[in-house]
Amino acid sequence: MRPVRLMKVFVTCRISPEGSAALARATDCKVEQWDSDEPISNKELERGVAGAHGLLCILSERIDKRLLDIAGANLKVISTMSVGVDHLALDEIKKRGIRVGYTPDVLTDATAELAVALLLTTCRRLPEAIEEVKNGGWTTWKPLWMCGYGLSGSTVGIIGLGRIGQAIARRLKPFGVQRFLYTGRQPRPQEAAEFQAEFVSVPQLAAESDFVVVSCSLTPATKGLCTKDFFQRMKKTAVFVNISRGDVVNQDDLYQALASGQIAAAGLDVTTPEPLPTNHPLLTLKNCVILPHIGSATYRTRNTMSMLAVNNLLAGLRGEPMPRELML
Repeated sequence: MRPVRLMKVFVTCRISPEGSAALARATDCKVEQWDSDEPISNKELERGVAGAHGLLCILSERIDKRLLDIAGANLKVISTMSVGVDHLALDEIKKRGIRVGYTPDVLTDATAELAVALLLTTCRRLPEAIEEVKNGGWTTWKPLWMCGYGLSGSTVGIIGLGRIGQAIARRLKPFGVQRFLYTGRQPRPQEAAEFQAEFVSVPQLAAESDFVVVSCSLTPATKGLCTKDFFQRMKKTAVFVNISRGDVVNQDDLYQALASGQIAAAGLDVTTPEPLPTNHPLLTLKNCVILPHIGSATYRTRNTMSMLAVNNLLAGLRGEPMPRELML
């Protein structure tokens, strides 16, 4: 009796113990994994993907034509532990008949919670306030000291009213937001009805919003969407928050807008590049709060993402319907 040929699976990062255990139980697969919390090097990624039937990757790894060529004809499934797929060369992947799994929905709540936390942290100047306590700047109660901006009675503009954008609006509404604006590829009246949100142009959203939250996907249409012209249209008291992708924003233009007082403040969970160099000009500004892309970083969410990515991968390798497949 001939032995069953195992399918090679390469995992580019550490995933949750539950996800690893699910892969270990797959008797039809031989699993290789980059066992480190540090990013995999290009050399190790190329070595690991060569001859693989399945690849489980994350958003920081560019899966391009060159890597697909190195992988070879065996590669049948790519499972990314992300909702965004801008790191995948989708046209090339489609051409080769490779199936793609991804992880939408499961990180919506965690990312929306982080967006609200970042917005409140930025508009109420919490990092500055904490630093004043530590460095002795807190001397007594002063009427105008450390004043920021509140959400009650405000106008919030959301760029991208998808799952995450809606979840953000849902959480902000109880704060007393008076008006929601949104923009995107097209109006979404059914989704917008819950918040009585108005579909407007990008320039109108910039001009009329007290708070701008970017939650759109990175596409050719949204890359570089927020530039000098966008920031010049914003109110001087406005706060800008980006939890989508760094490339949606021109960071040089954002720096100038913040440094010159064109806008009040910015909170970023995403940057270009990631990680942001420690000598980057944005990090010198008191009115810019930057987080290390932790939108989905809750234990429950990351575990659920890991399990979904593994289940997508295994289903794809076995020719079964994936729990969440990106239809190319």
